[in-house]
Amino acid sequence: MKINHFKALMLVLVAALTLEATSLTQYFFSQNVIKEEASLRAEEQLEVARNRILDVTNQTEAAVRNSMWIAQWCLNVPDSLVRVCERIVQDNPVVVGSTIALVPGYLKDKPLLAPYVYRKEDGSMQRLSLATEQYDYPSQEWFTRPIELGEGYWSEPYVDEGGGEILMITYSIPIRDENGRVAAVLTSDIALDWLTELTSSFKVYPQAAGIILSRSGRIMVSPSPDVIMRSIYDFNTVLKDNEGFDALNQAMMGGESGNMEVKYQGVTCHVFYTPMEHTGWAMAIVIPDSDIYGALRKVGLIVKLLQLLGLAMLAFMLFSFIRNQFKYNELELTRERIENELHIARAIQMSMVPKVFPPYPNRDDLDVYGQLTPAKEVGGDLFDFYIRDEKLFFCIGDVSGKGIPASLYMVVTKALFRTVSAHEAAPNRILTRLNDVLSNENESNMFVTMFVGVLDLPTGRMHYSNAGHDAPLLIGNTGAGMLPVDPNLPVGVMPDWKFSRQETQIDPDTTIFLYTDGLNEAENTNHGQFEMHRVMELARKLQTEHRFEATFIVKQMTDAVHRFVGDAEQSDDLTMLAIQYTRHHEDLTYQRSLTLTNDLKRIPRLNTFVEEACESNGLDMATTAQVNLALEEAVVNVMNYAYPKNKTGNITIEAKANKSELSFVINDTGTPFDPTAKPEVDITLSAEDRSIGGLGIHLIRQIMDHINYERVDGHNILTLIKNLA
Repeated sequence: MKINHFKALMLVLVAALTLEATSLTQYFFSQNVIKEEASLRAEEQLEVARNRILDVTNQTEAAVRNSMWIAQWCLNVPDSLVRVCERIVQDNPVVVGSTIALVPGYLKDKPLLAPYVYRKEDGSMQRLSLATEQYDYPSQEWFTRPIELGEGYWSEPYVDEGGGEILMITYSIPIRDENGRVAAVLTSDIALDWLTELTSSFKVYPQAAGIILSRSGRIMVSPSPDVIMRSIYDFNTVLKDNEGFDALNQAMMGGESGNMEVKYQGVTCHVFYTPMEHTGWAMAIVIPDSDIYGALRKVGLIVKLLQLLGLAMLAFMLFSFIRNQFKYNELELTRERIENELHIARAIQMSMVPKVFPPYPNRDDLDVYGQLTPAKEVGGDLFDFYIRDEKLFFCIGDVSGKGIPASLYMVVTKALFRTVSAHEAAPNRILTRLNDVLSNENESNMFVTMFVGVLDLPTGRMHYSNAGHDAPLLIGNTGAGMLPVDPNLPVGVMPDWKFSRQETQIDPDTTIFLYTDGLNEAENTNHGQFEMHRVMELARKLQTEHRFEATFIVKQMTDAVHRFVGDAEQSDDLTMLAIQYTRHHEDLTYQRSLTLTNDLKRIPRLNTFVEEACESNGLDMATTAQVNLALEEAVVNVMNYAYPKNKTGNITIEAKANKSELSFVINDTGTPFDPTAKPEVDITLSAEDRSIGGLGIHLIRQIMDHINYERVDGHNILTLIKNLA
């Protein structure tokens, strides 16, 4: 008895060590994946912010350069100079102020002349002169530097005391007269409050914050308002007890791009930074460690508790079993152990297949029912289904052989289907990945016939791939018949086999009926088989009666088989899965479309289009801003990557609404790409070299209620849906 107890204790110890090793391995890889995802999110946000900043600075420079000729002409009529400034501010919403400051002494009768126009908070224009003793414009950086350089210049941020009285930056350019002599400096001012608004819109993580440094190291934007306009080097002395800031300062001021870990007030943070070459600024996103890994650590704690509970239950079961085993003789003990193990194996196997029906009671576009009946305690049949990105992923399979080996193979296959399909939307590639794994070192020579389908719920288009399995039936208003399938080899037979991909349109009120050969090969006491002609007869009967409900069809097939088999012992596993597509589209209450070329300068038209669609369908300002961000992410990706470089292509955005939802359908004829498949991304590449997708899709998923992608007739069709109810 003591020996048995020692063995049980050792078993519990080995199980504990195995669970701990597995948990640590899973935690390590999960942590790496989460860190990579955080990096991709931050880089995407930095790239979006960088593009927006460049757009504003480019507009400002253009406003100044386009007014140079009229400023030069007005040098001879100095009283007209103020109109040039007024025109720049009126015609350019991003510009808050403008001046033409003459070189001291250029006009003999007016030694100092600097008319200034700025936009007040109420939108009106205010004129004043900067040629005062208090302001001393000839000594200002925005005046001296462009004259020294002989070209346009962006100033350091400053508070314009005596001028616009706000925190701003200035773009200035020297104006030469007809003799080529520098006569004046023409400027445009930008208020820096838009930078704070830009960084506050970062949606990477709840506590993420943005920082922007000027070329000299001044803090222009920070989550701590009291450090604005301080030198980063002075601020670093305040943070002398924190770790990593010296290296971070050197990297950001050195124009580098990357990420590093720092500690601020005892909190570990990850900083992702990039330079702004055009202005000399550096921009960064700071994310607390708890934001990135908080959920993982909570899950880890739960897993630990479950492991301890499982080990306690295991220990209890083992020692209880040892105490009771001597009550029975050896034969009875062996039989009981086998029966218990088979019972547990059956329970485990049955827990692997869906068993809650109806599975989606809140959906009106789908009805699913499945049933698995093993011929013995355990079997090798499997079926599964779930919804991802408005697509129903489903499969049915039949493992070669019966009993425990087949059940183990079934469990592995089903788990692989869930894992692979979570990152892959093409059914043929799902089968290819399964085949690659199951064919590797397949010493048992087992295989599985499978059918994998992906039903696009908004459109009813179904993509599917078959691996040596019986063809499903389609039962609907138009008839009842077999779905045409390519046979292909079963999964696990031959490595590197390429499975074909097929597609069809599923009409509303049509049911896809899938089954294993335990249906058509069911035997009665005379060894006669049920055969396909009986299956088809019942299917046609159901079609004429217009009975397409998933549960009803499976029950009718089950009853028919039981009547045929009678008292005969079940000879094979019997599995059936029925999927009824019931989507009917509601009448549209709103429909507009917009066509853009793949030019980022067209994005403001997209913003206006999205805002009009959201406001027309009753969305509030906050939700409208979020939807606008999601559409901008998606369309910018298409503009950047769908078409070859320097090739113009069209992107059509259609906005449609009914009483329950507002949808945006983005249509292009570019390179096929499914952004919802979450492809592997090489983070060693720059953002420009990465393929489309993977960077912004997580942000879009957070904002929109449903996301759907289809490739139809050479078109990429990405649908983003926002619920109105």
